[in-house]
Amino acid sequence: MATTVSRPGGAAIPQQLGDHTAGRLTSDDQVALLRYMLLMRGIEERAMTLYRQGKVPGSFYDGFGQEAVSAGAAFAMAPEDRLCVLHRDLAAHLVRGVEPARIFAQYMGREDGLTHGRDGNVHFGDRRLGCVGMVSMLPDMMLVATGMAMAFKLRGERRCALTWVGDGATSRGDFHEAMNWAGVQRLPVIFVLENNQYAYSTPLRLQFAVDPVERAAAYGFPGVTVDGNDVEAVFGATLAARERALAGGGPTLIEAVTMRMHGHAAHDDMRYVPPELLEQWRSRDPIALQEQRLDPTRVAALREEVAATLERALQGALASPMPDPATAREGVFCEGEAEPLGDGLAPWSGYRGGERDG
Repeated sequence: MATTVSRPGGAAIPQQLGDHTAGRLTSDDQVALLRYMLLMRGIEERAMTLYRQGKVPGSFYDGFGQEAVSAGAAFAMAPEDRLCVLHRDLAAHLVRGVEPARIFAQYMGREDGLTHGRDGNVHFGDRRLGCVGMVSMLPDMMLVATGMAMAFKLRGERRCALTWVGDGATSRGDFHEAMNWAGVQRLPVIFVLENNQYAYSTPLRLQFAVDPVERAAAYGFPGVTVDGNDVEAVFGATLAARERALAGGGPTLIEAVTMRMHGHAAHDDMRYVPPELLEQWRSRDPIALQEQRLDPTRVAALREEVAATLERALQGALASPMPDPATAREGVFCEGEAEPLGDGLAPWSGYRGGERDG
């Protein structure tokens, strides 16, 4: 099944989703996808307020408007798969099972955060849930995911690695090194390109002459484009890429076309973005698009449940102590054998008992 999605103010983008969306999501799955997006947005909205109150140290980065990219992609991954999550992809942590209270505590540098007060809202991941802590020199996580996929292949393991990358990071050499090695070795890895229109303040037209999704063919594997504001489309494309990888077909580059609705970080006022462009994308809000698919009664109940969940999480995080400075040197170096990455949650109904439910 081929569909199209239009870039606001631009040409239509072909999408080839096959049959990986229709009939593969139950109504509960659709609600779950909305819930993860609502959680991500709610956490980041509250965290931005905490930042302005001086309770979040450093700067603050969020993924407002891009919730569908991380929620949809992570939702397609199995427990044994491994994820390298970037700073605008908070929903992936939530899908894998990270509790909102731990994320709030992370942002505020509290002891109960994922890094126990050793970092802010960028470099964290829960290895027990199969998520690798982020390296901020983008796109280095593409190399990490490629390395993990190489290990899976060498061990004969039936699982896949996934990471995200921004459009700006495609101009660095690491992007090409990861793409080349993944293609040569036909590795089970998925690269999700978040095309959010700007690399900090640099628009697409000044970044590259050829859309990066077209570069995949040069490295010997498919590049597909999806509507990055449609969480079900992102899920479908990622699921198809995962099934292809496990069948020995190698990597896939998925371009999720979206828009960064906030500045690069809290200090960035986005005055370089035309207001009309933001208005065009605001009319395609990923949360609103998913809500239109669902019963309004379920949506209202879900919003109420999410608000209550976030309030409890925030209060719990505020009650968390600050870390003891005497422990600052603990965990800087690995001592003994490194602990292997664990399995994360996989809430899609298709992973329950190995068969799709419903």
